[in-house]
Amino acid sequence: MPHIQQLDSHVADLIAAGEVVERPASVVKELVENAVDAGSSAVVVEIRRGGMGMIRVTDNGCGIAPEELPTAFLRHATSKLRTEEDLGKIGTLGFRGEALAAISAVSRVDILTRQTGTTEGAALHLEGGVPGAVEPAGAPEGTTITVRDLFYNTPARLKFMRKDSAETAAVNGLMQHLALSHPDISFKFIKDGVEALLTPGDGKLDSAVYAALGRDFARGLVPVSGSGGDIAVSGFVTAPLMGRGSRSMQVFFVNGRFIKSQLLTAALEEGYRNQIMKGKFPGCVLSVTLPVTAVDVNVHPAKTQVKFAREHDVFDAVYHTVLDALDKTGAPVAAAPAQETPLPAASRQDFFQTMDARTFRQGGAKPAPQSAAPARSAWNTELRAPARVADSGQASFYQTKRAESAAQSALGRATASVAAPPDAQQSSPPAPACNRGALGRPPASVTAPAAERTAPSAPWSPAPASAPAEKTAPPESAPRPFVPAIPPERLKLTEDLPGQTALETREAPWRIAGEVLRTYIICESEDGCVWLVDKHAAHERINFDKLKNAQEPPMRQTLLAPIAAELSREDGALLLENLPLLEQFGFACEDFGDGALLVREVPADIDAADTVPILEEFAERLRTGRSPEERREALLHTMACKAAIKGGWVSDPAELRVLVDRVQSGEIKYCPHGRPVAVKLTKYELEKMFKRA
Repeated sequence: MPHIQQLDSHVADLIAAGEVVERPASVVKELVENAVDAGSSAVVVEIRRGGMGMIRVTDNGCGIAPEELPTAFLRHATSKLRTEEDLGKIGTLGFRGEALAAISAVSRVDILTRQTGTTEGAALHLEGGVPGAVEPAGAPEGTTITVRDLFYNTPARLKFMRKDSAETAAVNGLMQHLALSHPDISFKFIKDGVEALLTPGDGKLDSAVYAALGRDFARGLVPVSGSGGDIAVSGFVTAPLMGRGSRSMQVFFVNGRFIKSQLLTAALEEGYRNQIMKGKFPGCVLSVTLPVTAVDVNVHPAKTQVKFAREHDVFDAVYHTVLDALDKTGAPVAAAPAQETPLPAASRQDFFQTMDARTFRQGGAKPAPQSAAPARSAWNTELRAPARVADSGQASFYQTKRAESAAQSALGRATASVAAPPDAQQSSPPAPACNRGALGRPPASVTAPAAERTAPSAPWSPAPASAPAEKTAPPESAPRPFVPAIPPERLKLTEDLPGQTALETREAPWRIAGEVLRTYIICESEDGCVWLVDKHAAHERINFDKLKNAQEPPMRQTLLAPIAAELSREDGALLLENLPLLEQFGFACEDFGDGALLVREVPADIDAADTVPILEEFAERLRTGRSPEERREALLHTMACKAAIKGGWVSDPAELRVLVDRVQSGEIKYCPHGRPVAVKLTKYELEKMFKRA
């Protein structure tokens, strides 16, 4: 049995450092928080090589007495706590007394400081937590701490560090949050000799937001302010139409401390209920102020999480403040783009010349009315034609289909119940389905039922066995008998032709009875069951399988005007690290500075207006993915979803037919997120609902 012994002090310091110092951003956070607690009005942060080479934090605060410098780097040494009662009312950012000791244990530290009102400063050098001698030195008022060679004596931690660009982005994002939490302090951030952030320090939060988060984000903000009891909420939230693709732009502060809180996130998003587009998230810069005794900040080593004594009151304060601010801006505005005014019917003689894609998806396609017959859209004909078969002939859709095969040998005995309407008989036959794309949109004049639209044209119909070899064409004036078309899958060739094999008989195609809510397709199967198909989920699965199995990158479209995607600095750096992966998905991007990406090419299936939301979702997926394969599949999910037809769009019957056929074949069962694409209702279940069974 191994013996129990006390760890060496140096090993204990290294273990403690692992809890406080995770990466260069952790060092910057601890040092800047100490500078804020020292009463500074200006803080300058400079890093090199992402902070792994050098970190320098300079402030103009109160400074440190020379005789207290060695004590400041001991564990649990602090100037902010005196008694145990102070733990219940912490009002400073730093208080644990472990930051300087943990940092010095894993790096080489130089400190130069001078107290306010004194004429001489002091300097101290530490290596691996071991201090040298305190020496007098000339210095400005305040403190300058320089950290070099971070993790030089802990190789296990050093090998897990990310690229310099990623570490720089983490520090940049941290500086944004610190600048927003204290708009009365001027923050300057310099990375590799280039100034990346500068706030005026004028005490105005909007000035800090403009400097830290950019003009585009700042101009879409709505001010919020409210209080109830001893809880006050203030700051800014984004307008409902300015929703983001992820929660990366949600910034919360509690008593001036940046935190991550699921409670505050839920309260914020609850205030946007029914006012923001589904799949979008609001952005905010919210500050919650409450008594120090009502919040516990000592629940996490990095102090990024807190615990509230009255969570319900905090939730209500944030929720009602946000909701009131949104109500004051006017009536709730739909997050979806406004529907364009449809063109008059007289100007729609040519469908593809007078209607764009957005108008078609939102308003539907209706052909110009004809004088010979009342106007009828292709959609209405698709729904009504099969119904006439069942009503007039007292036979089901599938019984009629079986009768068509028997009627093929006796062309003159076609019943009136399966005949097309007079206006459809006089028009030209519908184009075969093979002339369209998989989800292509046919011209609006095509009004054939789905069963006829998927059937082959006349040359593909086999002649009866008893028919003569040659027939003369009937005169033009003679009426032409109606020949019911037979789907190719129901055919059985009597002889093998060159390059052609016999087709197997399979289940009859589902009858499309209609579409409800512009989202769900209602189908009837041959066994008397009703199927509800989610068209978005089905198309999303088709896109996902196509992208996953593709051997070549997707087709691209070059933008006439490149798009400057303004992202958070962390998201921008993360995407820049994965430019080859974005290239595989059809995005041609380059660095545009300050976290922005210049997008020159996007996939052909993606609307250019969705570029920024897609990139934001990409960054979120890359951040949460654990393995390269998992990240790739997550990106495929996003691509497939954005390229799929959406619920609420007006879909062409040909599109619905393709989706239904893919679902019926069993090829598609679940969407990439695991949701079912079809729901089955049996005849017994329906009759039970209506108390018939």
